[in-house]
Amino acid sequence: MIAEPKVSRRVLLKGLGATVALPWLESVSLLAGETASKAKVSQRFACLFIGDGISPPHWWSKGKGADMELGSSLQPLAQFKEKINVINGLHNKEGDGGHAKCTGNILSGASLQRGRTIKGGVSMDQLLAKHYEEETAQPSLVLGCEQPVSGFHESQYSMVYASHISWRNPDSPVPIELYPALAFDSLFGGKAGKLQGSILDDVLQQANDLTGKVSGFDKTKLDEYLSSVRETEQRVQRLNKMAKEESTVKPGQRPPAGQPKDFREYAKLMCDIIALAFQTDRSRVATLLLSRDLSGQVYPFLGVRDDHHSYSHSNTEKEYQSIVKFHVEQYAYLVGKLEKMQEGERTVLDNSCIMFVSEHWNAHNGNQVPLILAGGLGGTLATGRSLDYLQAGNGKRKLCSLYLSIMDRMGLKQNEFGDAKERLAGI
Repeated sequence: MIAEPKVSRRVLLKGLGATVALPWLESVSLLAGETASKAKVSQRFACLFIGDGISPPHWWSKGKGADMELGSSLQPLAQFKEKINVINGLHNKEGDGGHAKCTGNILSGASLQRGRTIKGGVSMDQLLAKHYEEETAQPSLVLGCEQPVSGFHESQYSMVYASHISWRNPDSPVPIELYPALAFDSLFGGKAGKLQGSILDDVLQQANDLTGKVSGFDKTKLDEYLSSVRETEQRVQRLNKMAKEESTVKPGQRPPAGQPKDFREYAKLMCDIIALAFQTDRSRVATLLLSRDLSGQVYPFLGVRDDHHSYSHSNTEKEYQSIVKFHVEQYAYLVGKLEKMQEGERTVLDNSCIMFVSEHWNAHNGNQVPLILAGGLGGTLATGRSLDYLQAGNGKRKLCSLYLSIMDRMGLKQNEFGDAKERLAGI
């Protein structure tokens, strides 16, 4: 008996009339001859970055699983204890020191060059983007909530390093998308500029075409997805309307995409866009620079008067602790969204690795980096653990060793990366 040929998800969706981004549907896998347990897992990686370190007295974890204890900065993650790994003590050798040099290599471990010539290394997110470029519509999302700055730090390192964590090649970072509207457009291929109408109209029409061809479970899933798209699109459209009212544009010209003035709205909207990208498998790699190194971001809603970087020099005080905790809340928001997105027997979070990291442990101290991982990469990464490598010796606590381990689990084998040739033990 000759086995019937199996059809890919992408081909099946096209055959069912769907040409826009849609979430994982069990009906498509069944039509492709797969069961939910045997369907190929799409693994994703995202990194959320906060500049200028954390508040050490409040950044700790003890124990494991549901019994894990968390410091006050990590309390927003309390409901996800069994889905996270809090990892302390990792060392980024080439980023150990002052400002600027330790952000530009946080995802590469490369030695950065002082002076006018920009020289760093390819970041691991861009290696993964290259690895997946034939499988996804968009290799990666590189997003930011704070404008990059130019010039030089007093250490003679370019501020380009302080403003970018994602590097396509050693000589230039990937440009950061600061505008939620443009990031949202990019998820829907040729629909750029469509926001004067509604991308949702196209998605809704094709989802309705699928309604009679999918299971009851998938109908519910499509409804949830459409609600998510609708909510995100409406928020983006409000921003565009505000930008149009505040700008002078020629008739018929699309108004400039706005940046939310409320940082809380800004951060959540960028997280929503990452969640949509992962839910629809339009992209499997994303970075979000919540705040850059030497950050000038202000947080009036937290009741603090000065800028982010200034408070970092008093990072044991309640003002900086509130800034750090706010950023962890944005991370928890993304983790929570992905945890609610069912994908076969797992969730999108279960199939992802979502990292939160800063370049400093505290002001100017790069002896260790604060880092959290959420998600199990399709069952390949154990979670619910408190891991501390500080006493393991510098050769056994390399940040780049962690990256080698993550890339391994995502099917990208590297003999070495940054300053590491060995995988991180115990991860």
